Amino acid sequence: MNQQEIIIQIENYVRNLHQGDSSGHDWYHIDRVRNLAVHIARKENANQFIVECAALVHDVIDDKLHDNLEAQKAQLESFLNDRLNSKDVNEIMYIVENISYKGGNGIIPTSIEGKIVQDADRLDAIGAIGIARTFAYGGKKSRSMFNPEFKIRENMTIEEYRSDQSSSMHHFYEKILKLKDLMNTEAALELAEERHQFVEKFIDEFMKEWNFKI
Repeated sequence: MNQQEIIIQIENYVRNLHQGDSSGHDWYHIDRVRNLAVHIARKENANQFIVECAALVHDVIDDKLHDNLEAQKAQLESFLNDRLNSKDVNEIMYIVENISYKGGNGIIPTSIEGKIVQDADRLDAIGAIGIARTFAYGGKKSRSMFNPEFKIRENMTIEEYRSDQSSSMHHFYEKILKLKDLMNTEAALELAEERHQFVEKFIDEFMKEWNFKI
């Protein structure tokens, strides 16, 4: 089985897994992250095949989306082991398990491929699509658009970050606006600058409309 055939099989696997998602983590998110990651990998001279595979499966064992992570992990490892050598599987699994933000408690992967997939995933959380995804996820979690009675949370545990004691607007301050300065690669930072500015403009306009008084 050649690399392109493997990619197609991974695409089908992930499409089925994320079908019907309405939290901003659907197939189209996966595909955007894949495209961003491959773009960055070319600029950074990284292993494009590993980057593309890892980007495609990066949400398969995300605790935001699945309750039984051990079962998801075992299923993913089995799927990959049937198609790839053990070295590639280990590299991909390492990336998947180490790119999450986790309320600021995440780590920076040691491999350039891991850094790239982390950057690509974070880029899709910034900009116009990032704004849309923030509100889609907030709605899925029954969070309000904005609640001025909430305080912006800092130094959260993972449990606190995953809790619903926040609003979608607060999420911009608790995560989204921090992502630009957390980019690992120059190629990603270039893309992040414009997206970050768009988010800042959106927040300014939102708050202006929110605070409108006669």
